[in-house]
Amino acid sequence: MTDQTARPLPTDRTPPAERTPRADHTPRPGAAPVPRMLLAQTAFETRMLLRNGEQLLLTVIIPSVLLVLFSAVDIVAVDGPGKRVDFLAPGLLALAVMSTAFTGQAIATGFERRYGVLKRLGASPLPRWALLTAKTGCVLVTEALQVALLSAIALALGWSPHGLATPQGALAVAALLVLGTAAFSGLGLLMAGTLRAEATLAAANLVFVLLLLAGGVIVPLSKFPAGVRRVLELLPINALSDGLRAVLQHGAGVPWGDLGILGVWSVLGLAAAARFFRWE
Repeated sequence: MTDQTARPLPTDRTPPAERTPRADHTPRPGAAPVPRMLLAQTAFETRMLLRNGEQLLLTVIIPSVLLVLFSAVDIVAVDGPGKRVDFLAPGLLALAVMSTAFTGQAIATGFERRYGVLKRLGASPLPRWALLTAKTGCVLVTEALQVALLSAIALALGWSPHGLATPQGALAVAALLVLGTAAFSGLGLLMAGTLRAEATLAAANLVFVLLLLAGGVIVPLSKFPAGVRRVLELLPINALSDGLRAVLQHGAGVPWGDLGILGVWSVLGLAAAARFFRWE
């Protein structure tokens, strides 16, 4: 027999409050908002960089070992007053920027281009400008970790960064790091976008070693002949290390000359990368 007390099934006449809502399984194709894609790509790029042993060697281990070694051992005579670490710390901060923004980014981007990763990402909903922005964001995050680590090591070795005592000095240091990152990023992307991956690997490592020795990072430019010194002073690594050293070691004001050199390299490097970069 039928249970007369059972509640009737909902019908069209059932009040709306008593109806069971139906799940909507209608597909909604479309890309995520660009800011969310940009943040996700930046986080992905950063994780990939930190998992790469070669990148960690360039960006973390080499600058840290050089800072400790040359601060403790009297291998190269340094210029200026104070301890050896006062001269070395700004130069190795500049080296850390170059290792990440130029050497590491050039090698990683060059092999991504060779294996077709950039081509596939370029065909995704993520705009190409957002992909390059994500790579820049990855560089900035890595540099922040590098600066924090190297500063902690230098402070433990007795470093006294005089220029950070004033807001003007802190802003000058930030401007130097940002312009240095832009200059080296442009040059790194230019190399990765025009050369084969193997050539990029060899050239980026060669440039890293040459600028380590002749860019005012460890060896003062005063040790070079006058004619050679005038050429080396125009390099972005020397402008960055010299500007950081002027503020952090000597407590000078804004190093406009070094900022100008970095600004010119930034414009030229980024413009050339935008013009000649090949995605395939």
